[in-house]
Amino acid sequence: MDYMSRALDLAGQALGTTSPNPAVGAVLVKEGQVVGEGFTQAPGEAHAEIMALHQAGELARSATLYVTLEPCSHQGRTPPCTSAIVAAGVAEVHTALLDPNPLINGRGRKELEEAGISVAVGEREEEARQVNEAYLKFTRTGLPFVTAKYAASLDGKIATRTGDARWITGVTARRRANQLRAASDVVMVGIGTVLADDPLLTARDDQDHPLPHQPLRVIVDSSGRTPATARLFQEPGQVLIAGSRISPRRAGALKGAGAEVLELPAMDGSVDLRALMAALGQRQATAVLVEGGGRLLGSVLGLGLADKVVVFLAPVIIGGAEAVPAVGGVGSGTVGEALRLADVSVEQVGEDLMVVGYPAW
Repeated sequence: MDYMSRALDLAGQALGTTSPNPAVGAVLVKEGQVVGEGFTQAPGEAHAEIMALHQAGELARSATLYVTLEPCSHQGRTPPCTSAIVAAGVAEVHTALLDPNPLINGRGRKELEEAGISVAVGEREEEARQVNEAYLKFTRTGLPFVTAKYAASLDGKIATRTGDARWITGVTARRRANQLRAASDVVMVGIGTVLADDPLLTARDDQDHPLPHQPLRVIVDSSGRTPATARLFQEPGQVLIAGSRISPRRAGALKGAGAEVLELPAMDGSVDLRALMAALGQRQATAVLVEGGGRLLGSVLGLGLADKVVVFLAPVIIGGAEAVPAVGGVGSGTVGEALRLADVSVEQVGEDLMVVGYPAW
């Protein structure tokens, strides 16, 4: 059994529920048997290592710990994990990645080694970086990791000339997209998407039930046109309307519907998206999923704000000059100026394709 791979799987289960803490998985192994495992709980609750130690009990003594990120060595909302590891008598620690948090950044490793515990670093490091790519960026910059996501036809359309958009992709792809929502702190759309589709924007399970933990739903809506009767107000979780010129009357109506209204500077007649991302970072949101529509995606990509792009492509051709393109805005003047993606992966998801890449800014 690949114990670090199991730890990475556990870390993935914590995504979307731990911010601003990282999503970490831990596995304790003794004499070739898993004796304890766990993943990071909500902020203020147990870290992955503590969950694994509690499950193992006395079996943790002389065991080997596989953990996806360097154990913390400082007193935060919870006691340091290194102290618990030492007290439990763990003999060896394998960590995929050192934690760049200035409060840790090698200190956890040093404390363990000074206690006589052997520490190995680097096993499945790249996979560990991918799991915590949002935390790593947030720790370095204070800004959220932004994923631009859309579903489109093979000819790059997200709706027909009449505005029909349901459903371009199949059930399997939509479930995968829902997993992206569940792993995010924020789901963001533009006002055009709200007016055209009246979406719910909640993270849901495979039976289409809302999950217990919901990302913040952010509507980029300069003048506060979001209807107070929109379906998203009837769903669990919080809604934030990000505007730049919302009248007191409209702000009152939106607050009455249950939304928070955030006034931001304007840029080119719309909301300054850089200011919005900074504001979300100040709220300790580490992962933002931008779902559209085309105008918002065009702005996010045009401003260089996206860290990752996820595209679901359906085997359908919509056609028509008046069909709605996936990415709006001015666009590139030449092919040479077009945004290119690096580290691209392609996966078949049901009848559709999922293309993932990182903008080569």
